Amino acid sequence: MQQQVEHADAGREFAFTSADFQRIAKLIYEHAGIALAASKQEMVYSRLARRLRARNLSRFSDYIAQLESNTNDKEEWEAFVNALTTNLTSFFREPHHFTELTRFLERRRGRAEPLNIWCAAASTGEEPYSIAMTVVDAFGSFTPPVSIIATDLDTNVLAKASSGIYTDDRIEKLKPEQWRKFFLKGAGTNAGTVRVRQELRDLVTFRQLNLLDARYPVRGPFDAIFCRNVMIYFDKPTQRKVLQSLAPLLRADGLMFAGHSESFLHSADVFRLRGNTVYELAAPARPIAAAR
Repeated sequence: MQQQVEHADAGREFAFTSADFQRIAKLIYEHAGIALAASKQEMVYSRLARRLRARNLSRFSDYIAQLESNTNDKEEWEAFVNALTTNLTSFFREPHHFTELTRFLERRRGRAEPLNIWCAAASTGEEPYSIAMTVVDAFGSFTPPVSIIATDLDTNVLAKASSGIYTDDRIEKLKPEQWRKFFLKGAGTNAGTVRVRQELRDLVTFRQLNLLDARYPVRGPFDAIFCRNVMIYFDKPTQRKVLQSLAPLLRADGLMFAGHSESFLHSADVFRLRGNTVYELAAPARPIAAAR
């Protein structure tokens, strides 16, 4: 009976059942906090099909069994997570945040100690480089007293971000003076691409990080944390867990930037809304209750 169910869709290359989807949803939730809705079954099939081809498998159940029995197979688990991670980004996405960041930086220009900024969902690099461009403009220098660390769970997008190479269309919405100042246009075999100038790339350190980890391999305190458009993939208990982990790493007068579709009213005792999807630490400080 199980075999008949698995092969009910003759148009599929691989056997894939609702039970397979549920097992995959459980694995990605436990490992990365991503909550997959039932409507994502086709997406899961299409994105993981390449992993079955790579391992010469014909059934999703066999692939899942391999993952479950080889928890130390870092390479395959990394490929599994990378396949199911959605990375939608652009330069200066949600521009009001960068206006707020400019004001924030200008108020701190005279401070003796360097500023630290963390971009916690770097994706392919457009966001951390937008932060770096904002910093350079705010301080009028390519060597500002600012440190930027950019992290992501997906190693593929981190490699792309670190290279700093994009197609021309990725910067078409930037002002001409911005792409002249911060990018180099490719020529010859590199025509149709741009590369982030080395001076800007030097301002950003890229590193892999799982927001579900018990401890983060980054050192605070941070003056600003960008954690945008990643919480929408988490359920509320997971969001609260991440917020509780971020809070101790933010300075008392620091800012946390969230995505336009994200709201943390359920954790108002951790972060309170300051402006348009810009948060600050809640006050007065008090013990944080466990998520329910």
